[in-house]
Amino acid sequence: MAKKRRGKSEEEIEIVHAPIQDQPITETLEKNYMPYVMSVIISRAIPEIDGLKPSHRKLLYTMYKMGLLTGPRTKSANIVGQTMKLNPHGDQAIYETMVRLTQGNETLLHPLVDSKGSFGKHYSTEMKYAASRYTEAKLAQICAEFFKDIDYNAVDMVDNYDGTLQEPTLLPTTFPNILVMPNTGIAVGMASNICSFNLGEVCDGTIALLRNPKTTTEQIMEIIKAPDLSGGGTVIYNRAGMERIYENGTGSFKIRARYRYDKSQNCIDIIEIPESTTIEPIMKKLDELAKAGKLREVSDFRDEIDLSGFKLTLDLKKGVDPDKLMLKLFKLTPLEDSFKCNFNILVGSVPMQLGVVGILNEWIRFRLECLKRKLIFELGKKKDRLHLLLGLGAILLDIDKAIRIIRRTEKEADVVPNLMTGFSIDKIQADYIAEIKLRNLNREYILNRIADIEGLQKEIAELEATIADELKQKAYIIKELQEVKKKYGKPRLSQIMAEEDIEVYREEEFIDDYKVRLAITKEGYFKKITFQSLRGNDEITANKDGDELLQVFDATNTAEILLFGSMCNLYRFKVSDFDCSKASALGDFMPAKLGMESGEKPIYMMLLDGFSEKKHMVFVFENGKGVRVPLSCYETKTPRKKLVKAFSDASPIVGAFFESDITEMMIVGSDKKAIVIKPSLLPEKTTRTSGGSTVISLKGGHKVVSVMKKPDDDVIGGVKGLNKIKLPATGAALPDAVTEKLGL
Repeated sequence: MAKKRRGKSEEEIEIVHAPIQDQPITETLEKNYMPYVMSVIISRAIPEIDGLKPSHRKLLYTMYKMGLLTGPRTKSANIVGQTMKLNPHGDQAIYETMVRLTQGNETLLHPLVDSKGSFGKHYSTEMKYAASRYTEAKLAQICAEFFKDIDYNAVDMVDNYDGTLQEPTLLPTTFPNILVMPNTGIAVGMASNICSFNLGEVCDGTIALLRNPKTTTEQIMEIIKAPDLSGGGTVIYNRAGMERIYENGTGSFKIRARYRYDKSQNCIDIIEIPESTTIEPIMKKLDELAKAGKLREVSDFRDEIDLSGFKLTLDLKKGVDPDKLMLKLFKLTPLEDSFKCNFNILVGSVPMQLGVVGILNEWIRFRLECLKRKLIFELGKKKDRLHLLLGLGAILLDIDKAIRIIRRTEKEADVVPNLMTGFSIDKIQADYIAEIKLRNLNREYILNRIADIEGLQKEIAELEATIADELKQKAYIIKELQEVKKKYGKPRLSQIMAEEDIEVYREEEFIDDYKVRLAITKEGYFKKITFQSLRGNDEITANKDGDELLQVFDATNTAEILLFGSMCNLYRFKVSDFDCSKASALGDFMPAKLGMESGEKPIYMMLLDGFSEKKHMVFVFENGKGVRVPLSCYETKTPRKKLVKAFSDASPIVGAFFESDITEMMIVGSDKKAIVIKPSLLPEKTTRTSGGSTVISLKGGHKVVSVMKKPDDDVIGGVKGLNKIKLPATGAALPDAVTEKLGL
């Protein structure tokens, strides 16, 4: 870096360059980049085995220490301010974290924050939450399961960022919150997207694994049937895809909106939408479809979200089938969407991608460790209590002696040592006895205290037995899970529908079918005209100077069309893709509509009626060669809109048509010589790009200039030698009168 030396004039400024030190890229990554990566992964974006990110955990623990588990609600601003003692990332970030956990936002199946006020909605980006000074909150009752063992040394406690407070590294949840609470996070080099499952099903699945660690994925899938999302909707169940999620933690499943039809109002009320979308993109897509004329079944649609919940209403036109319309909307709008699963979690600060069964097994290990630490803590407390009571029992033998020792001791510091000597007890017991008030130094009080000795000894024995026996610990966890399910379990919100039971959307069922007349010009202008608009006037012409009609034929609105272009491309489209026009209109410009290549023009258009090997396309080229290609050569696995190299580019194309559309064709050269043949004479080739064989013999650099249907006899009746039955053939000369009639 260049630096200026101080104290010198502008003319005397000396530029000092700091030395540039080379550093291997591997060292840069290791020392600079990797610590940042690990910080984002571990301390911010990826949830741990308790189902919480650090921001969640710091917020909930702060609320717990504020007494908000049992106390009344307090202002959200107060909570945010207190949380900053553990989370210094800023008040807005903390408040946004809390908003997502509230019952008002409706993001979670089991909200962790009992809220009052406006907290927005997860299904709308425009419904914003109120400022923290206006809202109130406390912990929801289910959070009691997060903090039940927090004061029993069940998890490690660490210093906060400035060493003034302590916070837990994890919360000792009594149920697998990691699968009940949805979580999304983007770290560096990895991301996490965990969907929610039903609490009752998760508890049952965990109990099954506790009872039999060899429980298979298939068995767990029978218990935890499918994801259960807070937005409800219908999960489209694909067994193979769901099994992949349960085993590996990756994959996706489809979820679609739920609706009800109001017959009296002739409207559809959409009451639940997929978790992965919001009402705004749905409304935007509906608006786009309406403007494009693809939503003619709907007269109006509007957002009717109110205090009762989500509702998007579609007013239907008379005679519309609501179920068929919804099939169409599921296909064309985000009313059906995919939820992509990526179950990345932290286990002991190590990122792991686990399936449902793997996560449950890791949670069981975590919960066993928490429970064991809690039991050891309780055992220590009870042993300490027993130790004190045994010392108290020692003075029961001679209370008067204890009083004499205390009364005759001259110095206060000698009271405890004298009691230790007089009753053969240790310092802790002597301290406890010395602190007893004089009024409590009576037989009744002491008997009442030491009556607990037998019960404590029994409890200590039970705790020691439980600590030594993992099966007893698992039984304890099973009992906890059963209580959690009974207390907090809810019926499924998301319905399940097998993929094979889903009705398939067929676009043709939604297209009005009626007869139309199609016309295309040599310049590429296309018209779709209804018979009603013709009104007896069957004459259709090109409406641009210098242009002329290429083809005119009748079809239906549901028909499919193949269009061959001059640059060896084939285009496939549906008649319904185009709007109807008047005969006098210019029409749609096909090169722009179909995305044709620059300068490319249509040469032939035909109705598609299957790809039979017995049907052929006929191509005649400028060099005098021709070929027949089976229509089956143009069949593709998917209905591609464009197929390149549809025919040979060895010589410019002059004529192309469907073999059955013409019985005899006339080929004319630039020397004004012509032949008339049946298309079946042309050689058949099974390769689209075949150049074919010579059809008409050309000399002196002449070329084919026209290929047409054989004209009527009154046009060429006087010309002899036109009809040929063998190829290649020499053309017969056309009189000037004939070529003039033919426009050549």
